[in-house]
Amino acid sequence: MQNQPRPEPTAAFLELIRRIADNGYVTVAEFMEVAATHYYAARDPFGADGDFTTAPEISQMFGEMIGAWVVDGWMQLGKPEFARLIELGPGRGTLAADVMRTISAWPDCKAAFQLHLVENSPLLRRHQAEVLKGYDPVWHEKLEEVPPGVSFILANEFFDALPVHQYIMVNGEWHERCIGFDRAKDSFFFMTQPYEGAPLPPAPEAAIIEKSPVSLAAMDQIVTLLDESGGAALLIDYGYDQRGFGDTLQTLRRHSFTDVLENPGGDDITAHVDFTALTERAARLLDVHGPAEQGSFLLNLGIAQRAEALQQKSTEKQLEDIQKAFHRLTSPNEMGTLFKVLGLTRKSDIIKPAGFDAAHPLSEEQEE
Repeated sequence: MQNQPRPEPTAAFLELIRRIADNGYVTVAEFMEVAATHYYAARDPFGADGDFTTAPEISQMFGEMIGAWVVDGWMQLGKPEFARLIELGPGRGTLAADVMRTISAWPDCKAAFQLHLVENSPLLRRHQAEVLKGYDPVWHEKLEEVPPGVSFILANEFFDALPVHQYIMVNGEWHERCIGFDRAKDSFFFMTQPYEGAPLPPAPEAAIIEKSPVSLAAMDQIVTLLDESGGAALLIDYGYDQRGFGDTLQTLRRHSFTDVLENPGGDDITAHVDFTALTERAARLLDVHGPAEQGSFLLNLGIAQRAEALQQKSTEKQLEDIQKAFHRLTSPNEMGTLFKVLGLTRKSDIIKPAGFDAAHPLSEEQEE
């Protein structure tokens, strides 16, 4: 963690102080919710000049692979005449643009799809409108506002920004980890409150466990839409697929880790995604595929072949950029293993989505 000068207090900083003055503390989830809401409302945080870079910003190859995945699923469904491409938290619109451009190589597929974006930030909506002006996107505040119909849902680095509650073992008892404010030191600090919720597993002293009801509620919305209308969903995020203990709360500023409590609303705040919890939630009604590691998923889809094809027509500088992007997206030392991919399909659709099984590459029709 780099030492960086503390910025001026943000609107989130001041709002949290007011809430703590009223209630004595806020939960970690409330702290995250306030910080993230103000953060995304005030800035475009993506790319080299922002606080972090997502896979679509690293290379067009990422979005092209996802676009090919959508086309393959659409073909497996029998090429429905009407379908929706829905992205949750579409950022700058880069992924949606690359997916729609890829889809456009199949005129019938392009004609079938309407683009829907679930985005709350007015600033990011304006950016998305510019990037996606050729695809006539429709915006929504919530997923349940999207009209029913065959849907392909994309959520890339969406769940990591949703709030988590943290619970910590103190003297053999679970407590909820909360946050107070020390006016003398002008700083936030961690504290605990008694926990009276559903039983949590045995754990050693000082162990921390994270739960995200908001993430489960978001998954419920995805499950409901797919169960009623058919289609598929692809969730890509950094996280873990084996339950355990640990504090994964983190903040970033200018691509460097910062003190979580120092600058709420000014730094990007996230937590690792519990893919086990999401999988269990979805499996009640849907077929679940994965989670797979991002590197293997992209390789199964053919990203190595796409990189090779791009290199054939590239300058020396472009060649270097392609190789770096390929390494960053797929290497175990980069995003390849930390990032997981979860696929969801309606049981009655009998889709076998590409990428989760090396023996099932994209369909022959898709490869032409």
